[in-house]
Amino acid sequence: MQTNSKPTLAVALIVKNESQNLDACLRTVADWVDEIVVLDSGSTDDTEAVARQYTEKFHINTDWPGFGPQRRIAQEFVESDFVLWLDADERVTDELKVSIQGAVTKNEARTLYSICRLSWVFGRYIRHCGWYPDRVVRLYPTNLTQYNTAQVHEKVSIDTSMVVKNLSGDAIHYTYNDLEHYLKKSNSYALAWSADKAKQGKKGRFSSIITHALSCFIKMYILKAGFLDGKQGLLLSMLSTHYTIVKYSDLWIRTSTKKHNLHNYQNQDTK
Repeated sequence: MQTNSKPTLAVALIVKNESQNLDACLRTVADWVDEIVVLDSGSTDDTEAVARQYTEKFHINTDWPGFGPQRRIAQEFVESDFVLWLDADERVTDELKVSIQGAVTKNEARTLYSICRLSWVFGRYIRHCGWYPDRVVRLYPTNLTQYNTAQVHEKVSIDTSMVVKNLSGDAIHYTYNDLEHYLKKSNSYALAWSADKAKQGKKGRFSSIITHALSCFIKMYILKAGFLDGKQGLLLSMLSTHYTIVKYSDLWIRTSTKKHNLHNYQNQDTK
């Protein structure tokens, strides 16, 4: 016998060493979602203790497969009709909450929803640089789809039969604590990106390092009006250019340079 009960909603997160962020994140959703699923990849801080204040559905997978595959594993633990993905450094605003609840209640067929993230970086909300509106698909029926298998910069898999609608309201994104946090995070992403591309057979070219770096700065600071974000906009544009240099340099080194061996040394010595 069919019922007209409201669809259920889960929040899902993949985390590691997020004890400083996790409580503030989960407090913005705990009182209006039906389920919270947290998949940890091997935290050494109090992440588990914080998570268990909000949910019993805390799981661990320390055999890190990459961001996309880890999200796919986490989704296997979701029992609700809809899943909303959050990162621990994100906070759901009241306007976004209402929009999410409306979408779940309406429950349109084969429809996914994007949320807009507003990032707080180095003491300022970044509203330009191509960072806002930063729309990402984060809400969808659990049985409809899942994330792809990308190691980094993973995305929800969407086919032509699906519709993506935009939700109103922002998720506040506290993306970096300080410069050290930025450098660690961006370098890990850059190296994961280049490893993924090399695995796919993409070859790196030295010229690409220069062209992509120049393009990144021009696009962010000039075309995307990063100069309107003041000093933070300039700094972020320069740091993003550095990130671009790192990832394309690593791809070139991985795929287009010779590995050192004694034979190479001896051949050079006789020239």
